[in-house]
Amino acid sequence: MPSTKPLFSYRKYWAECFGHSPFLPMSRAEMDELGWDSCDVIIVTGDAYVDHPSFGMAIIGRLLEAHGFRVGIIAQPDWRNKDDFQGLGQPNLFVGITSGNMDSMINRYTADLKRRSDDAYTPNGEADKRPDRAVLAYAQRCREAFKGTPILLGGIEASLRRIAHYDYWSNKVRRSVLVDAKADMLLYGNAERAIVDIAHRLAQGESINDINDVRGTVLLRKHIPECFLEISATTIPDDQVIRPSDTPSQIARTNHEQQALKVIDLGNVTKKHEPSNEHAYIKLPSYEQVKADQVLYAHASRVFHLETNPHNARALLQQHADKKLWINPPPIPLTTEELDSVFELPFARQPHPHYGKARMPAFEMIRFSINIMRGCFGGCSFCSITEHEGRIIQNRSEESIIREIKTIRDTATDFTGVISDLGGPTANMWQLACRNRKTQAHCRRPSCVYPEICKNLGTDQTPLIELYQKARTLPGIKKVLIASGLRYDLAIRSPAYVKELVTHHVGGYLKIAPEHTEKGPLSKMMKPGMDSYERFTVLFNTFSKQAGKEQYLIPYFIAAHPGTTDSDMLQLALWLKRHKFRIDQVQTFYPSPLANATTMYHSGRNPLKRISRQSEKVFSAKGLKQRRLHKAFLRYHAPENWPLLRDALRHMGRADLIGNAKHQLIPRQQLLRTRSSSVNTGITGHNQRQQSDKIRKKTSANRRAQSKKKKP
Repeated sequence: MPSTKPLFSYRKYWAECFGHSPFLPMSRAEMDELGWDSCDVIIVTGDAYVDHPSFGMAIIGRLLEAHGFRVGIIAQPDWRNKDDFQGLGQPNLFVGITSGNMDSMINRYTADLKRRSDDAYTPNGEADKRPDRAVLAYAQRCREAFKGTPILLGGIEASLRRIAHYDYWSNKVRRSVLVDAKADMLLYGNAERAIVDIAHRLAQGESINDINDVRGTVLLRKHIPECFLEISATTIPDDQVIRPSDTPSQIARTNHEQQALKVIDLGNVTKKHEPSNEHAYIKLPSYEQVKADQVLYAHASRVFHLETNPHNARALLQQHADKKLWINPPPIPLTTEELDSVFELPFARQPHPHYGKARMPAFEMIRFSINIMRGCFGGCSFCSITEHEGRIIQNRSEESIIREIKTIRDTATDFTGVISDLGGPTANMWQLACRNRKTQAHCRRPSCVYPEICKNLGTDQTPLIELYQKARTLPGIKKVLIASGLRYDLAIRSPAYVKELVTHHVGGYLKIAPEHTEKGPLSKMMKPGMDSYERFTVLFNTFSKQAGKEQYLIPYFIAAHPGTTDSDMLQLALWLKRHKFRIDQVQTFYPSPLANATTMYHSGRNPLKRISRQSEKVFSAKGLKQRRLHKAFLRYHAPENWPLLRDALRHMGRADLIGNAKHQLIPRQQLLRTRSSSVNTGITGHNQRQQSDKIRKKTSANRRAQSKKKKP
């Protein structure tokens, strides 16, 4: 396995003598109070500055501070000129740029490409405080403001655009954001290891142009070292495709099966002394090729996703005209001790005082939540978590988590005793891992749980149950809720976990995401079938009843996902009707950069399988009318959707589903007066009627009481 330097083993930079800052400074006045004449590092972010471990800029800033560097924050600057970028002066080492906790385009636009009216990461939720493609806009201004200073890109927006990628908003393939931003380097994923190493090397006088061996980074190289073995993935023969899982010795064979692979410039490499993965790289189809050829795009995407395990991934090269884009292998995950140290840095756990009493919607949502892990091995094709954080789970220790709960309890003045979440990318992957480290080091599976749970995956939820129990029994803690997404296919393997969850950690409703009911879409989503959902439902209802609680599941579904036909959406609507669900919270597929489902959407091919010119084609609903139809099927009960659904059902030859009978989906005629649909609960129609009856009875009783009072 690749070795790496422990995160906190570096000798601290000389500026550690200035000590810890109450908040990282956002102005010259604050720098003066701290006794600073300059910043060593400036972080430019598209979010408001909240000094909390749920905000990326705070983690990176506090981590660099712990290594002795003076870090300043420029939050949500006016990108129309360079003035706001010069407020802290020129940094000594580098400028780090991030769009914030969200991709700026997803933050600003809905799946229907409409501008959002608010921004949860801005004071008072105000919209339009960051530009489109914020990383590019900020990089341009930083080049103007800081001549000769290295510019580093990071955060999720840069991470998901590190190679040539399909851009939904412009409906075209765009270059790597590093090329367009003309920055010096891009850091992808959770970049603690990379940022610390680079900062120390720059501080020692090394040029940014000479730092090209750091994992988790992307850079432009003029020349490839001779010691590297090239594996070409630039073509797709009709009868054979490249296999990135092949070892160098397999690649070097000359039998007929390997004729599709071109091994170029072997140099002095011999079979006896062949290079390791660290000295081999895969040459992807160029930007120009994937832009012109959708099948090559799908092929490049598949190769890219097969090279994401940090223990066996090779470097990638993608030509952009005359530029050589070099993607180093992913970073080695943090150990539990390292992750504990990161989350226990001296965060103020508050927005910067600069914002006064302004509301911070995102902060209000997470201020009493605890992040217990990173990463996700689910591999859902529509999600970009694994492309950003990786598939190997990084765990905090139980002791560290409990300490953070106590910190919140003892220091937050308005804490009511309720922890809003113990989770992360998922609720129940904490401390789950491959049982065999050697197997894990060689594995290239995109998911540990699809099409079935891997036999090598440890699924024991006992440690998580014990964590929940210890957290909820702490003095001063009234309730610990679980709000992160739950993998119910894992949960059903541990009825004891479901019992603990349902009995003590559900606040009336539990959100889970089956996403669809039909096998076709589910196979493209890499999601479990409805059998797992039904088994979880039985456990949920059983344990809710045993606890004497009236609790409900809120299922989430995706409309218009690649691989979904009109017929699939109709079947989902009928399933919802049979189960008396009336769902108001609806998701339409959003093609985020780098996700496998986005590749399906753009290329019409399935990158979850080997790509050839004859490989499986995938249908995607792209027209606005069809995407609205798929969304309308999920809200079949809403009167405004009935005209669209009537036309669609007649066109599909299913006019038999139009009428007022119980088995029919929508009424034959538009009702003149309709009651408003249930408000965002996702509970069954039967229970909705029960609640409505209670409300009507209570209202009638109040009216009778008022009437009696008025009588003489």
